[in-house]
Amino acid sequence: DSPRSRWTPRLPDLPPWPLALEPPAELLLDATLCQDLRRELTELATGKLPESKGVPVADIFPVRPAALGEPNTLVCMVANIFPPAVEISWQLDGAPVTEGVTHTHYTPTPDLAFVRFSYLPVTPAAGDIYTCIITREGDNTSVIAYWVLQNPDPSEVLETALCGAAMALGILLGLLGIAMILVARRNAHGTVQGVPPVGW
Repeated sequence: DSPRSRWTPRLPDLPPWPLALEPPAELLLDATLCQDLRRELTELATGKLPESKGVPVADIFPVRPAALGEPNTLVCMVANIFPPAVEISWQLDGAPVTEGVTHTHYTPTPDLAFVRFSYLPVTPAAGDIYTCIITREGDNTSVIAYWVLQNPDPSEVLETALCGAAMALGILLGLLGIAMILVARRNAHGTVQGVPPVGW
């Protein structure tokens, strides 16, 4: 009730509260029975029921399009984590890397698992192999993802050379086209309209 600043519940009419409640001594016996049952069932089930675990899936990608020698950041996205307890580490050409590495918190996903991101600042060089390793305490296996710079961007020298070659080819083809037009316009007397004959 906003004008009066008070809470007015909107629940349907419920049955009346039972008049006879269990005495405290019976409640204490019920609570003790529940605790004993929980303890016994836990001892029986320990080691017999498998622990629910998701197999992590890792993928590495750069934040921006990668180029040789240009600073960038690699992202290792680890999905399907359950329970949320994994270690993420990085390697460069087989050597551990810790400088600049940051991790996010675990983020829940709609499929009742978790996702976590790890970031590594890099300056890619030719032949560099980056590795993201995901390990879980108690497991004797690891999930590994690799990233290698694919199709590095050409250098500026190569770009300039290709541009110059394309320009020269364009000029040559243009001159060839003009010559072909002049030859096609020759009349039967061996002259081009408006141009004196040149010795063939």
